[in-house]
Amino acid sequence: MTVFCLVELDGDAVADASLRALTFARGLAVAPGELAAVVFAAAPAADLGAYGVTDVYLVTGIDGYAPRAWARALEDLVSSAPRPGACAHAVVAAGTEHGNEVLAHLAAISGLPMAANCVAASHPDADTLDIVRQRWAGLLLEEAAVDAPAALLTVATEAVSADPAALPGNAEVHEVSGQVSDADLVVCAVETPAGPRGASLATARVVVGGGRGVGSADGFAPLEEVATLLGGVVGVSRVVTSEGWRPHSMQVGQTGTKITPDLYLACGISGAIQHFAGCSGAKHIIAINTDPSAPMMTRADYAVVGDLHEVLPALVKALRDRVLGR
Repeated sequence: MTVFCLVELDGDAVADASLRALTFARGLAVAPGELAAVVFAAAPAADLGAYGVTDVYLVTGIDGYAPRAWARALEDLVSSAPRPGACAHAVVAAGTEHGNEVLAHLAAISGLPMAANCVAASHPDADTLDIVRQRWAGLLLEEAAVDAPAALLTVATEAVSADPAALPGNAEVHEVSGQVSDADLVVCAVETPAGPRGASLATARVVVGGGRGVGSADGFAPLEEVATLLGGVVGVSRVVTSEGWRPHSMQVGQTGTKITPDLYLACGISGAIQHFAGCSGAKHIIAINTDPSAPMMTRADYAVVGDLHEVLPALVKALRDRVLGR
């Protein structure tokens, strides 16, 4: 029995969220050699092998991101047993927009149950899978049992750390053709990296967030410069997208993107629970706000009480001196 993991790429590398999903999926494999990765573009087999993957299924014939077509190809793959013993025990994906959408389509096509935002899973017996998953934006945890031939699971991106296997494997690449119809390709998107050097909001190691306190669309210039100097990207709160200052694709939060950076620098963000649900996976949070009692300030690892329009220029100067030597 094989655990299949849908792997997304960030540029030419495996996305950090998918490395976390692979770590989670490896724990579901009953025995070594039962973890397989499914990719829709060429991925570094050595990187996947380092996480215990023994078989990489490269699906060809589908250009761009087509959620229904990806799900159809996954359903064909896991039901047709490309090699002996490869029938699916579970299908796992990162709890990203793509992962949740593709597995929801796969559930509708296959009739298999899907559980989203899982943080733990275990086998009490051969036919049952016990799971723990986040509900209400992570405010509570639900325990449930999945009784099905195969379970479809997405992994809460902040729940698991990316951890290479103790005994890395040699991943063998198998090319498989995606047999899809025109109806499966009605929705198809071609995407480009969202930030400098190919970094995206979901995978960036540094995110500089801006909220109402930025003041206007033009007020983001210092945030963009800080992000560039730190090798990160800019994210925003919901109110910023509501004002039309920045697009929804940049929103961090329950209805935006959940981020797991090493550093989240929150500038002028009050910290509503919906926003914090999207950034709570950050390893370190630094908040800048004039209100010391703002929720984001009380939850941050470090809080700077001050006007971001004064603090950020000083930070930019210090970073220029340190990074650029001037």
